[in-house]
Formats: sequence, C-alpha cells, structure tokens
Amino acid sequence: MHYELIIIGAGPAACAAAVYAARKRLQTLLIAEEVGGQSSVSDTIYNWIGTPEIGGGELAASLKRHIEYYTTPDHTLSLKLGARVTHITKSGDLFTINVGDQSYTTQSVIIATGSSHRKLDVPGASEFDHKGIMYCATCDGPLFAGQPVAVAGGGNAALEAVLQLSQYASHVTLIHRSDAYRADQLTVDKVSQLPNVTLYKNAKLLEIKGDKFVNGVVFQEKDLNTPTELPISAIFVEIGQIPSTAFAKDVTTLTDDGKIVVDPMNQRTTTLGIWAAGDCTTGLYHQNNIAAGDAVKAVEDLYLWLKTSK
Repeated sequence: MHYELIIIGAGPAACAAAVYAARKRLQTLLIAEEVGGQSSVSDTIYNWIGTPEIGGGELAASLKRHIEYYTTPDHTLSLKLGARVTHITKSGDLFTINVGDQSYTTQSVIIATGSSHRKLDVPGASEFDHKGIMYCATCDGPLFAGQPVAVAGGGNAALEAVLQLSQYASHVTLIHRSDAYRADQLTVDKVSQLPNVTLYKNAKLLEIKGDKFVNGVVFQEKDLNTPTELPISAIFVEIGQIPSTAFAKDVTTLTDDGKIVVDPMNQRTTTLGIWAAGDCTTGLYHQNNIAAGDAVKAVEDLYLWLKTSK
C-alpha cells in the first residue's frame, strides 16, 4: 500500500508528527511496536509542558488516544502497532518500508524511533543481565525493598533513579566514573541530602558479582590503590542510550554511534525525503518536549516539500 508519509516510532516525537500530519490531511501510516517511548516506564514526569505531574503510563495512554482520534474514517492516519521496521530502501522518488514479510511504499519518511539502554562492559555484565542488572528503577525498584542497591551513571536519568530507589532500598550507592555530574544541579543537591544514599565520583566499575543473581559489585576510586567490593542485590544501569536506527543505515547517514544526522533547522537528513526527530538523531538535547517540537518542525518542512517539489 502507498502513503504520502510513513512515520516510524510512537514516542512523543512520532505521535506529534502523526497528529500534525493528519491535520494536514497527509495520507499517513505510523509503524511502531508500542506507543509511549522510553518515558512510558517513568513513575512521574515533571517537565511535560501543560501537566505539572504525569505518570509515564498515563502519558503513553494520552499519546495513544490522541493519535487514535485521527484514525477515524474522516481522517487520514493509519496505525500499524506491534510491528518493527527491518529495512528501508529507496528507488527513484519512493521509499519501501519493510516490516517482516510486508512492505509499504511512501513519498516521505519521518524516523522517530528513539534509543535503547546502553549495557555495561565489565565481567559479569552479560551473565547477570536482568538477573540483578536492571534498567528501570520505576518498574523494578519495589522488588528490592529493604535491600541495598547501586546505580551506575551520572546524568539526570541516573540521579533520578537514585531518588526513586531511595524510597524502597535500604541504601543506594551511585557509582559515577567522571569527576562531575551531567545532571541538573537541583537534582544533584536533592540526592546529596538523602540519608540512605552514598555518591562516588571518579569511580570505575570493575566487575559484577553474583551466583544465580547479583550479590555485589567491585569498583575502584581514582585516588585509591585498592578496589572496593560492595554487597548489593541489584545495580540499575543509567549510562546512556543506543539509537534504534540500524534499519536505516543503508539509506541515510548515521554517526559512528548510530545517530541519524539531521539539519536542526528543519530536521532533514542527508537523504532527500527522509526527516528524523527525537533521541535517534544528532539533536543536542534529548527531552520529550524537544523531540515533539522537532517532529512538528519536520512535518511542517515535509509538507511544504511534498506540495511544492513535484
């Protein structure tokens, strides 16, 4: 089946693009595994504009309701959920989007697939993945109520994980390899005041230990000659994201770490007919509001291109 636009993804960026495309009456297909993006697992989101506080699940449900509104017969948006794009090819002025054994053609594409969690690269990391090496403090924090846990990382996600875990765990230890945090100072100050939290900077994680499940971590502080072994029940990993862009590597330019190169003026990629927005791009700041705004920018530019370039 042929469309004017295919949107890949269903987080805030993709959903914003879908709404704006539908309002411009572009024949649009949105393809994604599920609606919500990474924020759907957040306990509480405080910076989604217009809502002082909103749960991640509530945000995902709201996004889904909004895009479903435009799938009624008098609108132009179609959804294909529970599906993963495997490859994109270009032939002439058209793109072919492959989804399993199905394919769709389109005149234009918006890629808004976000990213996935970066994994640890130390002994024990592979054998204890999801056996005490965890990635969602909101989802899994309550499992470790009354037990000591650790967090690896030093950005907003890591410090926010510490805040959440401190409500359940007997003690939370943050292990950060650099000498400065990348998190908001307000968050750092709040975490620093918690009585059941210990913060380590300039500390290199050396090993994850355990039997059938994690029972300890080994790390070494920069100025000490001997490593420290810390008994814990879990370590929550917040060390960055990997863009979900492998399917696009043959059709547009990616950076060495997999981000789609975009022009920040209009979100165009290096391939005519493809735009991208959100965490999967080279955009400097990755936030829900910015992702949504960049996706709207992409649709505005894409619409003018579709209507004036033919």
